Amino acid sequence: MTVRLSIPQDQLREIALKTLEIAKELGATAAACEVSESSGLSVTTRKAVVETIENTRDKGVAVTVYIGKRRGHSSTSDFAQRALREAVQAAYDIARFTAEDDAAGLPDEDTLERAPAELDLFHPWPIDTDEAIRIAQRAEQAAFDVSSNVVNSEGANVYASGGHFVLANTLGFVAGYPYSRHSISVAPIARNGKGMQRDDWYSASRAPEELAEPEAIGRYAAQRALARLGARKLRTRQCPVLFEAPVACGLLGNFVQAASGGALYRKASFLVDALGKPLFADHITVREDPFLARALGSSPFDEEGVRGQRRDVVAGGVLTGYFLSTYSARKLGMKTTGNAGGAHNLELHSSLTQPGDGFVQMLRKLDRGLLVTEMIGQGVNVVTGDYSRGATGFWVEGGRIRHPVEEITVAGNLREMFRGLRAVGADQVIRGGRISGSVLIENMTVGGS
Repeated sequence: MTVRLSIPQDQLREIALKTLEIAKELGATAAACEVSESSGLSVTTRKAVVETIENTRDKGVAVTVYIGKRRGHSSTSDFAQRALREAVQAAYDIARFTAEDDAAGLPDEDTLERAPAELDLFHPWPIDTDEAIRIAQRAEQAAFDVSSNVVNSEGANVYASGGHFVLANTLGFVAGYPYSRHSISVAPIARNGKGMQRDDWYSASRAPEELAEPEAIGRYAAQRALARLGARKLRTRQCPVLFEAPVACGLLGNFVQAASGGALYRKASFLVDALGKPLFADHITVREDPFLARALGSSPFDEEGVRGQRRDVVAGGVLTGYFLSTYSARKLGMKTTGNAGGAHNLELHSSLTQPGDGFVQMLRKLDRGLLVTEMIGQGVNVVTGDYSRGATGFWVEGGRIRHPVEEITVAGNLREMFRGLRAVGADQVIRGGRISGSVLIENMTVGGS
């Protein structure tokens, strides 16, 4: 088995409880502890030759100690009693000399998840190194087989991992679960008389049987690279922009960043004081569901043990919720939303989307404008909402792709982009904990030559 968990869950629990006991013996008024173990295999091939083989085995104890409103944190990878005591002592000593913070402390008892749901998150992939190499080679060879113009590769990767943990605190919360994550990816390079282009594709899942076939991943990655050959520049213009579904998931990430407690209490977000106000177009809903079985963004509780919520963070275009941990919620005078560690399975919906609104139909809705298939660089200012990033993609006229484009920038403001969101496709993809179809935005500035 690739995933080898040698420490029983009961033993992780015992270590967590012992760590908390040590903290109380030292005089801590409260404490929290996470004990974890994980292992994994990552294999990369390039042009059928093995480039890297990485086997990982990790374990650790992370402890947070509170002395009143003062906080200290420490960790160790040694589970011996002496090492545990040293780690707790280090956290305690840090807390002793840390300034008081009124927002510091464990979550409120009524927010803790005392009966965690079983979400089917652990599916080990029983492959050895040789089989992982063969799978990577199959994906890469399928890319080369598409066309003689696929001349090189940045490699193919097979990744299999899993682990388990126990989280505990001095309020009596003790819970944990096993989890897994696997993926196959490939990045081919195509060339013709007009130049060279690369692209990539991947499939990721909790369960190995839900991964796409290696050959399908390789073929699609190659087709994407070939389609980019002969890319041209564009003159600077204003036009509608269609973000391909994986890129649209990135827009959801920008939204989460701006709506997260850390940015909000520091007044470093354009969404400060935006609750209850229109943010997206009125046909848009952004739904969060931490409890989807097998989903990559699922968890029965957050990193503090707080229960998650099924909720519409945006409803009818109106911002109805933030993403708050216990600490950030207290800084804002609000209640935690169970988002210590981030958002869970965030999905973009439109009430206008029809079952037939696949990628081809979204191109027709775009009619004349830019299709973006890859973003380059950062260029997002969450304080102001200003958005300006390098991009590649395709110019579309009459609802059909006419030619690839490159060396352009796409610019706007997130607030205007969200409000100008005209349509969401039924061509959904999942990228980690974000789910979206392609997204059509009414008007943006496309910078070119």
